[in-house]
Parts: sequence; C-alpha cells; structure tokens
Amino acid sequence: MVIIGGGVVGCAVAMEVSAFAEDVFLLEEMPQLGMGASSRNSGVIHSGIYYAKGSRKARHCVEGNRLTYEFCEKHGVQHRRTGKVVVAASTGEEPQLEALQRRGEENGVTGLRLIDRRELEAREPHVHGRAALEVPSSGLVMSEELVKAYARVAAERGANVLTHSKVSALEPAGAGARVTSERGTIEARAVVNCAGLFADEVATLTGFTKYRIQPTRGDYCEAVPAKSHLVHSLVYPLPEAGIYSLGVHLTKTLWGTLLVGPTARPVASKTDYESDRVPVTEFARGARALLPEITEADLRPAYSGIRAKLAPADGSARPKESADFVIERDPRIPCVIHMIGIESPGLTAAWSLAKEVAGMVRETLK
Repeated sequence: MVIIGGGVVGCAVAMEVSAFAEDVFLLEEMPQLGMGASSRNSGVIHSGIYYAKGSRKARHCVEGNRLTYEFCEKHGVQHRRTGKVVVAASTGEEPQLEALQRRGEENGVTGLRLIDRRELEAREPHVHGRAALEVPSSGLVMSEELVKAYARVAAERGANVLTHSKVSALEPAGAGARVTSERGTIEARAVVNCAGLFADEVATLTGFTKYRIQPTRGDYCEAVPAKSHLVHSLVYPLPEAGIYSLGVHLTKTLWGTLLVGPTARPVASKTDYESDRVPVTEFARGARALLPEITEADLRPAYSGIRAKLAPADGSARPKESADFVIERDPRIPCVIHMIGIESPGLTAAWSLAKEVAGMVRETLK
C-alpha cells in the first residue's frame, strides 16, 4: 500500500498500517519528513475544548491527547504536560469561558476548572485577566521529534519511507491504484492521501474536486530572553468567533523561549512563508491584552507556518470556520482514502486519526 505525504499524520498512518500490512510505502516530496505544517507550529498538545461535540476534531483530539502522551513516554519524545489557561481579559467575557468549559466537558475533556483573578495571578503572575479556564491536559511536544519517531517505528515494522518522491499521477489499476512518483510507479491495493496542504491537489489527480484547501499563514514573534520569564506555560485568549483562529497566544517553549502567535491570514501560495509578514507592532498590541509588560521593543520576528484550512469549492477565499477533518474514500477509486483539511489539532490527533484510517485500510485489504 502507499501513503502520500510524510508529515505527522502520514507518518502516524504509516506506523499504524505497517503493523498489519506488507509492502507499505510512504512517499514524501520534500528532502525530509515533516518540513511543512508538522514542524511549523506551536507544538501544543491540545485538549479538545474548542471543537463541536461529535466532530472528528473533538473525538480525535481528546483521544489523540491521551495517545500522544503515551507515545512520547514510550519512545522518548521530548514533551511536557504544562496545562494552559484560557483568559477572559475584559469585563463580560466570563460567560464565554463557561461555554468553553461546557463544550470541553461534553467532548470528554477532564479536569477543567474556572479560576478567578487571584488564582490566575498565582499561576501566571504577569498575565492580566479577570478569570480563566484552567486546562490541565494541554501540553507541549517537540513536533519534529514526534514526526521522526512515528516514522522510525513505521520503518522498524517494515515500512519503506521515501523522500524526494513527489506524486504526479494516481490512477485506477484493476481493483487497486497505480501511483506514479519521482521514484517510479507502484501498484497498490490501498492508498492514503495525507498530503497536508497539497491533499486537495493530490485528490484532483483522480478527478476528486469536492474539497479545496485555502492556505492560511500564521506568523510568530519571539520575546527577547530578558522577557521569557513572563509566562510559565500556555496562555490563550478566548477564541475568535467561529474558531477561525484560537487567537494570538503565549507559549513558553520546551527550550525556554517565549513565543507570541500565530496570526491567521489567508494567502495565495502554499509555499509563501515570508512575504508581507504581520508587523511586530500588531503582535505587541495583541500580546499586551494578556501580558501588559510586553512592548514592541521586546519582540523579534520568528518563523511562520501555513495551515491546510478547508475552503468552499466555489473559489471564495474565506476558509470554512468550523470545518471538520475530512476522511473519505475516492468515488472513482474506492481503495484511495483522502484525508483533507487536517489542520490543528492534527499534531495532537495524528495517531488517533491513523487508527481510524487503518480500520478503513483493513477493510480494503480483505
């Protein structure tokens, strides 16, 4: 079988299916695994508080949270269960915290607790807020290490992990599919499209044009070392309406720096990480709502990431605000399974998503 895409989800799928399938090939077009969104993110292990009850995002985030900690412990991937606070910074925002708590509890997130200003100050002395939702199951992981560890286990189970392997054709071949890449042609009984930002383009190789990805870039800034002590763990504002963005948040990284971001802005190119970056002034303005001691002079531009947000197929630019993960069989080539719009919380959900897809692969290989 063939897996297209060597990001965190593709590597997790390769690990899961190689436990029962023979001749598994993971094809990644870049020189290394996980060079896209899988390594250009905040490295947060999400809890599952934001997503609609019963959605794939909710289910796989909650289960993925447990599985990610379990995998990291077993395989020595750097991580930390830091917990986080979602902060109501202004008067009248407390009901939104209560609604977020209810949603999280409906999704099965445990340990959620509303805390007042005094408790917030005890936890995060420099953070300004009237109240907060404490989320103990959130944490951080070295995302690149996680990708490599999933791939390593897959290889140990016999999977063939190939880089420099951009797929150019995906066609029916009897009861299976023919996959053509830079490494040659493979006839497969099952194919999983995990191509991330390019999953919609891979899908069009079969004529499947139901979904389109709108690349959405998030820029980050980093605080100067002298200000990295201002935050101890993860500090989030209340999410923007429709969960288009979780808002510019504060992350005390595993290596001790303080990140501010990401922003969220649709861009034209899936490889445009640098042009027209958000000014540091805007980061400072957003950060000061939570962290009054931060000034523009304290921040430096850091990296950017691009998320694979689903957009309407009619060509409109605004990504779907609450779109769920897509996992569907190709209507023309049923042995091909498309995974499209796997954005945040994809890092957290990767192994859980892989288990669902592995079940579909088992059915295909019967």
